[in-house]
Amino acid sequence: MENRATDGDKQTTLHITGMSCAACASRIEKGLNRIDGVAQANVNLALEQASISYDPKQVEIPEFRDKIASLGFGTVSEEANLNVTGMTCAACATRIEKGLNRMPGVTGATVNLAMETAHVEYAAGSIAVGDLVSKIEQLGYGAIPQSAEDNIADVRSRDIQRKKWKWIVSAVLSFPLLWAMVAHFSFTSWIYVPELFLNPWFQLVLTTPIQFVIGWQFYVGAYKALRNGSSNMDVLVALGTSAAYFYSLYLTLRPSDAMEGMAGMPVMTMPELYFETSAVLITLILVGKWFEAVAKGRSSEAIKSLMNLQATTARVVRDGQELDIPIEQVRVKDIFIVRPGEKISVDGVVVDGRSAVDESMLSGESLPVEKEAGSAVTGATLNKNGVLRIQAERVGGDTALSRIIKVVEDAQNSKAPIQRIADQISGIFVPIVVAMAVLAFIVWFFLVTPTDFAGSLEKMIAVLVIACPCALGLATPTSIMAGSGRAAEYGILFKGGEHLEMTRSVNAVVLDKTGTVTNGKPELTDVMVGASGLAENDLLRLLGAAEKSSEHPLAEAIVKGIADRGIELVGPTDFENIPGYGVKAHVEGKQVLAGTRRLMSREGIAIDDSAEHYMNELENAGKTAMLVAVDGSYAGLVAVADTIKETSREAVARLRAMNIEVIMITGDNERTARAVAAEAGIERVLAEVLPEGKAEEVKRLQEQGMIVAMVGDGINDAPALATANIGMAMGTGTDVAMEAADITLMRGNLNSIPDAIEMSRRTMTNIRQNLFWALGYNVIGIPIAALGFLAPWLAGAAMAFSSVSVVLNALRLQRVKL
Repeated sequence: MENRATDGDKQTTLHITGMSCAACASRIEKGLNRIDGVAQANVNLALEQASISYDPKQVEIPEFRDKIASLGFGTVSEEANLNVTGMTCAACATRIEKGLNRMPGVTGATVNLAMETAHVEYAAGSIAVGDLVSKIEQLGYGAIPQSAEDNIADVRSRDIQRKKWKWIVSAVLSFPLLWAMVAHFSFTSWIYVPELFLNPWFQLVLTTPIQFVIGWQFYVGAYKALRNGSSNMDVLVALGTSAAYFYSLYLTLRPSDAMEGMAGMPVMTMPELYFETSAVLITLILVGKWFEAVAKGRSSEAIKSLMNLQATTARVVRDGQELDIPIEQVRVKDIFIVRPGEKISVDGVVVDGRSAVDESMLSGESLPVEKEAGSAVTGATLNKNGVLRIQAERVGGDTALSRIIKVVEDAQNSKAPIQRIADQISGIFVPIVVAMAVLAFIVWFFLVTPTDFAGSLEKMIAVLVIACPCALGLATPTSIMAGSGRAAEYGILFKGGEHLEMTRSVNAVVLDKTGTVTNGKPELTDVMVGASGLAENDLLRLLGAAEKSSEHPLAEAIVKGIADRGIELVGPTDFENIPGYGVKAHVEGKQVLAGTRRLMSREGIAIDDSAEHYMNELENAGKTAMLVAVDGSYAGLVAVADTIKETSREAVARLRAMNIEVIMITGDNERTARAVAAEAGIERVLAEVLPEGKAEEVKRLQEQGMIVAMVGDGINDAPALATANIGMAMGTGTDVAMEAADITLMRGNLNSIPDAIEMSRRTMTNIRQNLFWALGYNVIGIPIAALGFLAPWLAGAAMAFSSVSVVLNALRLQRVKL
């Protein structure tokens, strides 16, 4: 499906009920994509969700729900109950009610003046409770959310329980029929079968509630599918079980016809009855659906575990008082207090206090990080030993944890390209199966065993029942859910199924140097004063002032190193950052240049031989040297050193062992770059590359036939990240880099790169296994059933087991060790 999304589009997720197979998901997806204003809709059978990108100017969320309802399915709504303060009359309640009902995603809001409450129903995933509170506050009133259970989880739990009790009741009623069925086999003649169990009327009484009460869902699903010009698993089940039931009913009502040629045989031992086939089939399908629902619930454990990380309340200071409030009510700029052993509520900045904070949930590092006034902190991390006063900076969906959860949810809702195979097959699968079942009946009834209607019918039922498209529809999404969820537990966030699929093909990894291969925390190590007559402190004062406005890590290291020497720095009166070259500034009335040889050459500044020789020595030692010129004359140079990360060498070795070429790219000079690369075990280096040139270098590699993954952490890496087949942003880097990337490596550990590739490979292997088994069941099972070697009840068991086995195979990804 072509993605027609634009920058102004919104995204929403609807939870859908009633889907039974891939054909259902495909029908809903096609229906949603036909709505004007929908850019793209993806329906995930395993998650039972529809992810929709749409233009809010053309279409609203209620239209999606109406469309889904017209196709015969339901949607789950979220509900919020709020205590409202400040209302004085009915007009207040009416005003709030109208304001809430106008909000995108809200499907119904009622405000009770007497109870001072508001009840809001809204499309799941379309809006947050905090947004409802904000809306009421904008109208001039107060609102406090009432505690409530998660509606989606509650619906799923009830659905699992309903499936469980349906199959239990069906199993109890089917047991006597199953017992009676053994009388049909000569090798089980030693088993005692009560005569009552063989009575056709007794079997009819047991089977009827199974067929039309417990199994009514299959008739409803089949009717809705056929009404909309489609077909699904329910059609196959309804056809197969109805054929067995109504043929048996006919024999029961017309026993004399049924017993033709069987004179002397008691009515209660008629072998032609197939009541047990219908009942046992429905029971087996229901138990399979129950197992499937339980397993699918386990496949979203990654999301649940991430949600469980966040705090539920915050201790805020308002009007001089400490108040414990739900986390949804925390606002930007609120001051909140975190005591030892408590989780930090939301993202913010420490304004008072000192403590160590356990950030392992983000970084994977076990050692706590020291925090003091001015330090940034992240919600859901654990305060260890001191009291912190923190100002909230990001709340609600803007916190780091919420954004991580959103990325994982989006990935699990997305489709990998390989799923197109399953979608195409499932779209034509059921009509083909029905045709094959009818053909099997015709061949047996007219050619193989003429006039044996019962035997021919049995073959047709077996073909109908074994050919279930459920496993095919679950093959891809369950693996993507489990794989992306497991990767998230290791701090690897895939933004979509297509990126999860593409990553396995990567055969070249391009690493940015600073902050990726190295720690990105260089230190000022060397200073050399030229022959300009400036004293060292004067040179450093001018240089520090010039670099003070730069955000480059090397500039920050120089400024910090100079400040640590006790030299006071003033700001420049004029500043220009020259990407890939250096900086130009006016300080104390002097023009100061600081940067590379290219900058000096471009400005026509000559460098003496002693400086060139010393610079070469520094670069051979892996240090980055920068030249300084004052008022058009060379004044000296400084050097900074940045150590490589402890994991860089190990990660590079792992990538090379995976037959992946590793390339380092940097704006540094050749000597420094090669020294750092050699220390990390990297053989190929692209040095002195300007920021805009990184994307061009990536293109050249792609033109050589390479599938390139670019790994970076800075703003200047964003074009290359977007150009690469797969862009990987270090989570310790900038938001711009992470937005441009396809994968975010939250832990800043280079081992996450081979881990991501390994997780992609394992997930795709798992998907192929699922598709093989899902198709294999049908490719092998349908001919066996058509040839008469598979009883209908065995076909039903095989069909149920196929869906369960696919889900269980996908869940193996949740135990992957990286």
